[in-house]
Amino acid sequence: MLIHLHIRNLAVVRQLDVDFRAGMTAITGETGAGKSIALDALGLCLGNRADVDLIRADADKAEVSATFQWQSPQAPVAQWLFTEDLTDADDPNSCVLRRVITREGRSKAWINGIPVTVAQLKQLAPLLVNIHGQHEHQLLTRPEHQLQLLDAYARHQHLLDEVSHAYQHWYQLRRQQKQLHQQQADNEARLQLLHYQVSELNEFALGEDEFEALERDHKRLANSAALQEDSAFALNAIFEGEHNNAYSLLQSALSRLEQQLDTDPGLAETVRLLSDASVQVEEAARELRRYQDAIELDDELLLYTEQRMTQTLQLARKHQLSPQQLYDHHQQLLIELRELQESQAASDTIDDAVEQAATLYRQAAAALSASRAQAAAELSERIAVSMQQLNMPHGRFIIEVTHQAQAPATRSGTDAVNFMVTTNPGQPLQALAKIASGGELSRISLAIQVITASQMTTPTLMFDEVDVGVSGATAATVGKLLRQLGESNQVICVTHLPQVAAKAHQQLRVDKVTDGENTETTMVHLDPNERVIELARLLGGDEITAATKANAAELLAVG
Repeated sequence: MLIHLHIRNLAVVRQLDVDFRAGMTAITGETGAGKSIALDALGLCLGNRADVDLIRADADKAEVSATFQWQSPQAPVAQWLFTEDLTDADDPNSCVLRRVITREGRSKAWINGIPVTVAQLKQLAPLLVNIHGQHEHQLLTRPEHQLQLLDAYARHQHLLDEVSHAYQHWYQLRRQQKQLHQQQADNEARLQLLHYQVSELNEFALGEDEFEALERDHKRLANSAALQEDSAFALNAIFEGEHNNAYSLLQSALSRLEQQLDTDPGLAETVRLLSDASVQVEEAARELRRYQDAIELDDELLLYTEQRMTQTLQLARKHQLSPQQLYDHHQQLLIELRELQESQAASDTIDDAVEQAATLYRQAAAALSASRAQAAAELSERIAVSMQQLNMPHGRFIIEVTHQAQAPATRSGTDAVNFMVTTNPGQPLQALAKIASGGELSRISLAIQVITASQMTTPTLMFDEVDVGVSGATAATVGKLLRQLGESNQVICVTHLPQVAAKAHQQLRVDKVTDGENTETTMVHLDPNERVIELARLLGGDEITAATKANAAELLAVG
């Protein structure tokens, strides 16, 4: 709950420190005194927009801070702080929110002394305070707000999460499906072309580096006769010729020089070289014989090679690349074809996945709708009873939940929620937005806010003059309802009604003080005697008489 609020240089406040207690607290004061300043300051701590116009005229910056405490370490706020690593190590069951705004328009925020973003303040806000404004009834006529109120009352967040997750999953699959179908349509012509091209290249089946091998084979086969003739001449010249072949000449020279080694050992190196040369010539002759035997004079093989080379060149020109690139191009086309075929198969698969996701979403939405219908029946009855207590004895209230199984999907399901009401006997139920009386709408809104607030886990509830348009015995009932709510929640209520203020466990008075040049707003706790005086002022205006004081004392005693 909120235990302390510090305000400095905000609007007409120079400096203000207010302690808050459990139960119901009423804030009263004269019109224009600034009764809502606490709510405005708290709103800044909770992430509301920082307007430089809120800074006091004679100051450069405004500062607000709010201190909260709770009992259970398992409280949602404690869990959030732990997750965000913002827990106060010295006091893990409390937190301090601080906000500073400067004249230059800059804004800074802290949680437990650690700088944070405004977005983080907004995330934390619903775990600490729920603020009900005096214009809440205007929101109440909007279908989306009615749906939010019903869901808050039903407390079926797990069902809302299931619908939201199912919707997100379905939405993502549908987006993928649309992309795949679009790709499939765009790729249809490409797929047909690839089928033709790959089929043609598969039939030709050019091997890796085959064209280079064909070129080498063609060159050899085309020149096989010349190769045969030249190799025969070379073999004859170096080894097989009858006269003066290289090998015979080497052998003769070697034989003579070997005989002279004893005469001059300096010939040894020459002898060694000639001996090696003789061996090399003999080896070369053997290789030439093998080469000659292997030379093919095959016109059919030459024709086949020429035809395959020609086909390769034709296909390469067709694909606008060199024949050396044709094999790699074929492999790339195979990969692209496989990917397109897989994409086509994925498109068929995702159709089934989308259908299954749609079924799961509809099932989750139906479960949510059933929970809403159950909560709507209970909430309708409670609101009708409260309406009758708030001086609408013939009031009837029905929350219609219309579930359309095939309605367009949303994150919040497929239900249409409509608050239907009648306040007079014999009149049919009609939409809340058509209620003519502003006073009736205010009272209905108040009843709904009090009842739905009782279902919320937020520990602190603030009501800003939600009792506008209410008076007399109805006002006393409003006060009673708020006090009952204060038994389980901390309730802070800004009010101008003495019947409501008298029901509070404690009361704060807001005063505006001026010296003719400067104006300041203060807020003080009232003791029982001061409460009587303040209630008397609310009852009778500026002139407080013994009668109004007696009436105020009676109100306070009854409260």
